[in-house]
Amino acid sequence: MTPPMYRMDRVTLIAGLPLLADSVLFAVRRAEASPVHLWLTWLLGAAAWALLGLRHRLPIPVGVLTMIAAVAYYPLSSPDGITPVVAFVVAVYTMSRAGHLVAAVTLAVTSMLAMTYGEFVASTSEQRHVDNMSMVLFEGWFLAVIAFGHAMRVRHAYQEESERRAAVAERLRIAREIHDVLGHSISLINVQAGAALHRSAKRPGETAELTRALEFVRDTSKDALRELRGTLGMLRQVDEEAAGAPTSPTPGWERIGDLADRARATGLTVTVRTDRDGLPPGGVGAGVSLAAYRIVQEALTNIARHAAGATTVLIEARYEDGALRVSVEDDGKGGPGHGHGHGSRECGTGSGIGGMRERARALGGDLTAGHTGSGFRVTARLPLIADRPTALEGQS
Repeated sequence: MTPPMYRMDRVTLIAGLPLLADSVLFAVRRAEASPVHLWLTWLLGAAAWALLGLRHRLPIPVGVLTMIAAVAYYPLSSPDGITPVVAFVVAVYTMSRAGHLVAAVTLAVTSMLAMTYGEFVASTSEQRHVDNMSMVLFEGWFLAVIAFGHAMRVRHAYQEESERRAAVAERLRIAREIHDVLGHSISLINVQAGAALHRSAKRPGETAELTRALEFVRDTSKDALRELRGTLGMLRQVDEEAAGAPTSPTPGWERIGDLADRARATGLTVTVRTDRDGLPPGGVGAGVSLAAYRIVQEALTNIARHAAGATTVLIEARYEDGALRVSVEDDGKGGPGHGHGHGSRECGTGSGIGGMRERARALGGDLTAGHTGSGFRVTARLPLIADRPTALEGQS
């Protein structure tokens, strides 16, 4: 909805009432005050303050008009109220806050020159309204108001940039989570579906193996949907936390056995080794636990996609120098450069290795991936974070 052209906010309206009353009291208190002076006080003060309702839409025109009202106020009226001047100061602040720094400085300097000229002329008739000290104070006020408005603009821009960066980081995190959740499961589904089609074509009578492959496809797709719901639940958690809305549990190291079982179902021999020696009593923090799970998940996905000829996988985890060190090693012999084997993995094309490395770095750790004498190894070092501990369970 388009905001109204004129909008006087409540604070400005309430602040203007005592200022207008102050101007009237100045007029009444002066013995020489006439009805003309009283009306000029009211009209100029009210007009200058009413213009502030347009200051957000038309900052420069409002600044010019309030300056004219403030400069015209003193020579046309003998009582010394402050309403037009305060209105002009507010307009100058708004201009500086809106980014019109040059215009704000120009109007402030112009008003001071006009006031100086008026006081110089008035000094010949001994009717000065503003003494020399007040002129210096006016200059200081304008300088402070312009500087404060610019500082508030910079602060607001910094806050917006921080929010934008946080939103970008959150989108990247979401993309990484969805990639890890779906990429692993869908890759295994693809492998098993291809195997089922191959078996049905080569051995039409062997329905048992075909049934097992299709059951694996069914179970893996179900797990993928469950993890996707959990990821989406994490996105809703911020809004629904206060209401206590339940969300699916975040996967962690305690579910590494599920990943190993899925990999075994594709024909791989998977061994999981964990060493709890030296592990703090609190166990592994939730952030480290999730990162370890996702790194192992992505490493197994890469094996299914690229490690041609791989038959065995070794998953190891141990506590070392204040960090959880996780490694996944296979014995694949695929050749580089054709989208199969280790070459495509090590080059980091796509978001697999890069995503794993980002996860490790986000926790202050690091990740390496490369050839070994007998295959390919991914090793991550994840400094332990004492947030929500989860147990590091040994599995084999």
